[in-house]
Amino acid sequence: MAERSGYLRGARIDPKPVSGTETVADLVDNAFLAYNAGRLAEACRLFSERMLEDDVTVGMSLTGAMTPAGLGMSTIIPLMEAGFVDWIVSTGANLYHDAHFGLGLSMHKGSPFVDDVELREQGVVRIYDIFFQYEVLLSTDAYIREISARPEFQRSMSTAEYHYLLGGYINEREKALGIKRKSVLGVAHECAVPIYTSSPGDSSIGMNVAEQALAGSKLRFDVSADVNETSAIVFGAKDAGGKSGVLIIGGGSPKNFVLQTEPQIQEVLGISEKGHDYYLQITDARPDTGGLSGATPSEAVSWGKVDPDKLPGTVVCYLDNTVAFPLLAAYAKARRRPRRLKRLYERRGAMMRRLQDAYEAAKGDRDARAEAATGGGSG
Repeated sequence: MAERSGYLRGARIDPKPVSGTETVADLVDNAFLAYNAGRLAEACRLFSERMLEDDVTVGMSLTGAMTPAGLGMSTIIPLMEAGFVDWIVSTGANLYHDAHFGLGLSMHKGSPFVDDVELREQGVVRIYDIFFQYEVLLSTDAYIREISARPEFQRSMSTAEYHYLLGGYINEREKALGIKRKSVLGVAHECAVPIYTSSPGDSSIGMNVAEQALAGSKLRFDVSADVNETSAIVFGAKDAGGKSGVLIIGGGSPKNFVLQTEPQIQEVLGISEKGHDYYLQITDARPDTGGLSGATPSEAVSWGKVDPDKLPGTVVCYLDNTVAFPLLAAYAKARRRPRRLKRLYERRGAMMRRLQDAYEAAKGDRDARAEAATGGGSG
């Protein structure tokens, strides 16, 4: 009986009737008690109560067509402005479509049950149930090429540098058009939130930069800088006595890029570390297909991506991000005061020097041990 009672320590399921007057946060706490709703409630509390402590640096990965659906304005921008997201790895597509809004271009609610041949004939592009004019793509392409051709872009740079510069110009365009806080890129520039793209050639931004390379542009994305800068962010947080948390929206390459920071620190650079402290993922991907998108936190432990001591506190919600992500953000905004912005973009140089010093020290130790193992090379 005592052994059985150990399983019955959870709160009794006895919710209040829904009245229609509840806040989102109250509804999550009262009615989201089991199944995937229960996991979302756990995610909301993990994010708000633990990941948003002042000493935690929060990295977010973003996949899926979230910005065309308006989640940039409704969800991501409020999280950045509140200091709840400190750095981001996104698909290039999300950033490209985000730029439409900052340029005053429109996206429209539509239907997935249409004739796509007819849409093509009428110059309308469809993202499931979102419609927009083909001219939106051409106008955004032209703007990206125009901006990317400017002198300050004519060099090799990390994708965070590129997005920061682009975000500054989008801010200026928003002011000229009389709109504000429409673009994630623009707000990230204001808040100094670095945004990386794990596959910079895999979007219309990368396609336009590639076109310019044919015309003689010197702009190149430095993927090694991206790997090292993101690792420096995580190492800087942990080495200073803080913690690292990851908020994974979807899966794909951005998920891996956020998580691989720890194997880069431990496995490749040889610096002693244990893994991310907090892991929160919202996904519709199954784990049994072997894809990274569905890989569980426990599997990530085997790679050194997640601290094994923190595994019991990880949460995975199998939900549609367009539903779960705004609920998570609303809960956090209701239950947590804004944090002071970490402004990590402005601290990249210092963080890189810290990582470089730790790498050289670890390499020196390895070389010394190797020399000792071979008798110091004498004989």
